[in-house]
Amino acid sequence: MTDRGNRGNRGSTLGLRLTLAFLAVALAAVALIAVLTAVFSAADVSSLAGRQRAELAKAFAVAAGSAWEQHQGWAGADLVPVTDLAAQTGVQVQIRDASGRTVKATSGFTAAAGPTTTAPVIVRGDREGTVVVGLTASGLGGADGILRTALLRAIAGTAGLAALLALVTGLGVARRITRPVTRLISVTRAMAGGDRSARAGEIKAPGELRELAAAFDQMADTLDYQDKIRRDVVASVAHELRTPVAVLQAGHEALLDGVIDPSPAELGSLRDEVLRLARMVDDLQTLAAADAAVLQLTREPSDLADIAGSAADSLARRFETAEVTLERRLASAPVVADQRWMHQVVTNLLGNALKFTPAGGTVTISTSEGGQNAVLEVADTGIGIPADELPRIFDRFWRGRAAAQTSGSGIGLAVAAELAQAHGGTLAAASQPGDGTRLTLTLPARIPRRA
Repeated sequence: MTDRGNRGNRGSTLGLRLTLAFLAVALAAVALIAVLTAVFSAADVSSLAGRQRAELAKAFAVAAGSAWEQHQGWAGADLVPVTDLAAQTGVQVQIRDASGRTVKATSGFTAAAGPTTTAPVIVRGDREGTVVVGLTASGLGGADGILRTALLRAIAGTAGLAALLALVTGLGVARRITRPVTRLISVTRAMAGGDRSARAGEIKAPGELRELAAAFDQMADTLDYQDKIRRDVVASVAHELRTPVAVLQAGHEALLDGVIDPSPAELGSLRDEVLRLARMVDDLQTLAAADAAVLQLTREPSDLADIAGSAADSLARRFETAEVTLERRLASAPVVADQRWMHQVVTNLLGNALKFTPAGGTVTISTSEGGQNAVLEVADTGIGIPADELPRIFDRFWRGRAAAQTSGSGIGLAVAAELAQAHGGTLAAASQPGDGTRLTLTLPARIPRRA
């Protein structure tokens, strides 16, 4: 038998185990009820028998006292009616005189089983003897055994019915539970076998299993999305590398073949392509470092205004060269953050704004306090972002239509968004084509507690 067959058999036993569990619970409940019923019924029957013996003993004591009084003693007292009545009612009785000697007894009294009850024979205030009463199996004394037998039969029937109901219920519940589980197993195996389109879909099952199926489908969708991102990364990197590599290859072949002379202009062109490759490598290295930083940040009390000012200073020359005005409106905004990576976030936001703002435009960076948060905004007067592209600007390696004419790998805003989230904050964007873009970074003033 194959390993898959073994796994299938192990999975099919889940329904059997659930059914047996229902059956065991039902039988255990019946057994518990049987024990409790037997115990309490025995106690009730014993109490009833004791009361009956006491009442009979008193009645026989009165009858024996009447016989004693008629003959002024036990000698010649007619006690036959007493013993006959006892025999008719299934009771054993023994009449003793004051010294304890047996005066009269029913046949087989000494062999009578079970407890006995005594009652004094009182005549004119004096105790003249004792009556001892015991129950026989033919009377009330046998009620205990008869009741036990009837209870056992009733319990046996109840146990059989409970077992049948538990079996039917267990099979139904097990089928309801195992069917979606089997579905999830088959879908998981299909995905493990390479079928990335496998989904559990809507299943009829208890709420927890429906949530599990929905979580599985969500996980599968996430995996598909990540695969698409990886494919896009490969395609983007290949596209970005193709041009500089082709230029370098063609230029070097031309130099080697003597087609062109190694002039400063030609060498400068090759150097530009090398620098372009270096920037791409730096972008990939930045992305890898940001991924590692998300896992472990070194946070310390800082002022977001100081971090923003330092980032603006580092890019001031680039803004001057591009003839774009950089306005600063920096108010104190305390945060607890990793200064190095928060500097990277602000640099990425400013660099992105500069890239899409034409000469003569303005980029404004501002910081402020907002309740328990610190807020940083970077607004530009650039070309803006189309509405259909706005939701994707934080995706890794995604580049919009306007970015096709600019250099870069499309990771700046993605890195900024991930680092903001790692700090417990958010990064949001608002834009209208032709009206520029506003990026808003919101960070907690204190380290957020993990749930």
